[in-house]
Amino acid sequence: MSDRCGKTLIPENRALNDAALSRLCAGKGLPRLPFFAPWCKIQTYRISLLRKQAAHHRKGGTALSEAKKQNYLHGAAIMVGTTVIVKIAAFFYKLPLGSMKLLGDEGFAHFMVAYNIYSFFLTLATAGFPVALSRMISEADTLDRPAQVQRIFRTASGTLAAIGGFFTLLMLLFNRQLAAMMGNADAAPSILALAPAVVIVCLTSAYRGYCQGRGNMIPTAFGQVIEEVGKLVVGLTLAYLLIRAHKPLPVASAGAIFGVTAGAIGALAYMMLYKRRNYSARPYGTADVPDSRDTIVRSFLRIGIPIAIGSSVLSLINLLDNALCLNRLQSAAGFVEKSARELYGVYGKAQTFYNLPSYFITPLTLSIVPAIVGQLTRGNRAEAGSLAESSLRIAALVTMPMAAGLFVLADPVFRVIYWGSNPAGPGLLKLLAVASFFVCMSMMGNAILQASGKEKLPIVSTAVGGVVKIAVNWVLVGTAAINIQGAPVGSICCFAIICVMDYIFLCRTLGSAPRLSRVIGAPLLSSLAMGVAAWAVYGLVRIPLRGLSERLAMAGAMIAAIAAAVIVYVVMIGLTRAVTMEDMALIPHGEKIGRLLRLHTLDETARPRASGSMRRSAARGGAHLKKKDR
Repeated sequence: MSDRCGKTLIPENRALNDAALSRLCAGKGLPRLPFFAPWCKIQTYRISLLRKQAAHHRKGGTALSEAKKQNYLHGAAIMVGTTVIVKIAAFFYKLPLGSMKLLGDEGFAHFMVAYNIYSFFLTLATAGFPVALSRMISEADTLDRPAQVQRIFRTASGTLAAIGGFFTLLMLLFNRQLAAMMGNADAAPSILALAPAVVIVCLTSAYRGYCQGRGNMIPTAFGQVIEEVGKLVVGLTLAYLLIRAHKPLPVASAGAIFGVTAGAIGALAYMMLYKRRNYSARPYGTADVPDSRDTIVRSFLRIGIPIAIGSSVLSLINLLDNALCLNRLQSAAGFVEKSARELYGVYGKAQTFYNLPSYFITPLTLSIVPAIVGQLTRGNRAEAGSLAESSLRIAALVTMPMAAGLFVLADPVFRVIYWGSNPAGPGLLKLLAVASFFVCMSMMGNAILQASGKEKLPIVSTAVGGVVKIAVNWVLVGTAAINIQGAPVGSICCFAIICVMDYIFLCRTLGSAPRLSRVIGAPLLSSLAMGVAAWAVYGLVRIPLRGLSERLAMAGAMIAAIAAAVIVYVVMIGLTRAVTMEDMALIPHGEKIGRLLRLHTLDETARPRASGSMRRSAARGGAHLKKKDR
């Protein structure tokens, strides 16, 4: 095996390299060997150590492999549970802020402008570097180099602090210019309140990368919970107090968004304390001579920058799109600044629900992606293709009913939560519900491509979709009759194109096309039945509730419709046999759930059911054989 410069790193022994060493690296959290080799620069003594550990791995047999699998599943289960908790907390943080009793439509526009600028800078500063840090520390930990581990952490922490500090200064010094560039000058106080959070989160990500590189997901999970709880409590409390004190909306928005900074401070304090108590520097001898700081910084940037660029493409597009919406509403559609802010604010409220389905897809990739990597590492392309198809089907099963529910119940969902808001809200939510399905499917497609070693292809598809989104929004949002309704149409076009391109890339990468009939057939049929049931139940329940207030009647009918929709969808999933044991095996502890629900295997699902006469004949034949045996 050679690196990109042609220098031989390890002799071409496929059995050792791709089988034993790749399993060893995977067990330690490293990428599989063909992608790990170009950047790790293995010295001779490291190769010797890896071979000894690989030999020990072969002697250990199944027990060691099973232990590593259980360790991974435990970490994945922790991250799945934590991600769901964190995203739900984030949902309930933004949900009340947009109510007319707190920020309202215009105040929420200030909040969203500042948060989008913060998200873009944070993505640039942290998207790829924690991954790079985790890889480098995992490599050093695998090779038992404690001095290298400590130097990598200190050097990476300093680098991240410098990067985060630069973006923090940018937001502090140019907050008014950034707000004006986004078409909302009153968002400047909110940008100012968020500025310290960038450098704080950068330092926190260094500690998270360190712990993840040591194979420990627990501090990352608890740190995220602390961050979200702090944001929720501090942000909502400050917003309520400032509104009650009759402060202007820009000041109240800054108080609400300061919760993000407060939560980040709490998470950093926890991560620093955890590392100090659990990862004190081990004594090491002179045999372990760490690499120079310049070498570590170069490796750190070489790994992190491409990932950061790829992750920031969509964030940059969203930032440009948000600025475009506010400016086009005023310059082309003819809205005054206050009306444009209200429309943009109600669009931000609809996005709160639109992001909800994606919260459940992100943790699923934690289990699905490594499974595909493992099959490709062993050369099982057919099995990897089957796993990719199951992954897409799981994504469709989770997101399609949520999208259908948001589409059918858009009016009661939006009006009950944001009573008195701009009437454009329900229409925006309907369009965003359609877009949410394509968003989630593109997330899963991108994850599968990255697991297949095609990290650059998602960047291409995302860039193409983003350009289409900007072009569509430029035309539609600037049309007075369409105005803000054009923004979700642009999102639908953007993510639908990404899904199509990802599907083409997957067909070429895996060598076999995922069967669309199996991916979306049963979920689509079940979701349609569920949507019809929700629509019918909502209309019927509203009739006897006419005597109540309109908001209370809508809420009661909506709850009844959601309950009916869940029951119908579960029944339809069972009738169509949309979920198999193979699908559940991709989820942490999913096999246990599958056995509890008595799910079928893929072979049993595909096998046609025997007719009654055939079953009776088989039973008679079985009884005859048993009697003959006796």
